[in-house]
Amino acid sequence: MRKCFCFVLLVVSIPVLVINFFYSFKILKISSGFIENKKDIKKENKTSIRVLREDNSINTIDLEEYLVGVLSAEVPVYFEEEALKAQAVASRTYALKQIQNNSNNSYDVTDNVLTQVYYSEEQLKERWQENYESNINKIKKAINDTNGEYLTYNDDIIYAFFFSTSNGMTEDNKNVFGMDLEYLKPVDSSFDEEETDNFITVKSFSTEEFFNKLNLDYSNDIEISNIDKSESGRVLYLSINGVPFKGRTFQKLLELRSNDFEIEITGDTVKITTKGFGHGVGMSQYGANALAKKNKSYIEILKYYYKGVELKKL
Repeated sequence: MRKCFCFVLLVVSIPVLVINFFYSFKILKISSGFIENKKDIKKENKTSIRVLREDNSINTIDLEEYLVGVLSAEVPVYFEEEALKAQAVASRTYALKQIQNNSNNSYDVTDNVLTQVYYSEEQLKERWQENYESNINKIKKAINDTNGEYLTYNDDIIYAFFFSTSNGMTEDNKNVFGMDLEYLKPVDSSFDEEETDNFITVKSFSTEEFFNKLNLDYSNDIEISNIDKSESGRVLYLSINGVPFKGRTFQKLLELRSNDFEIEITGDTVKITTKGFGHGVGMSQYGANALAKKNKSYIEILKYYYKGVELKKL
């Protein structure tokens, strides 16, 4: 009877021991071996971005590959290396913020000036022709040298706005995009003027064309009043024949390069002189190139235009 009991106990115990052995082995592997797969998972789950193309298709693209098309479209390839690197970090940061803000939408960015301009490989080959290889290698180097780097303020990804050319000073974000952000305050960028041949531009309209573009009734007289300018010298508000306009709205209706403008009326001609190019918030691209020529690093350039930010890496 005792032998029978021992045999039964042995039969019952062996499966339990086997299960416990493999369970313990599994736990051991998970805690000391399988965790090493985190690196592979990270590689497989690269950050991607959804781009709305001109034909309304949506392309999902690896973020670093996307930046190749953005830098190639947004800044001249002849820019200094440190300026290209600064643009790479700014564009990566801008893209990450768009991804963060559009998680419930069908796309993160457009391929035009509504967000960041993006060119595909085919578009770049057509644009650069025989210079494609040398140009694309220069762009890729700037991106690879800053791989995964982005900007934060108080641990939040910043709105890394940028634009072409300042009027001599950058603009306060609250005057353009509404939010009062400490890292997007006006800074001197007077060195932009030396970087471009069209810092100052003049555009002329007939009085009839002027009124038509502003959707105003025609008049023989043009009265300009209530001009309100920001600290940077850009027009915030003005009135034309008693009708109020935001400076940016006036700029867009007349297709001016910026909202730092002066209006001169001579007979039937309205001449508007404009300084700079773009909304003026954040990093000036031509200003960044000027700083790079003064031997400033891309980190120094970024921290000059975006105050109090920290550089982090994905």
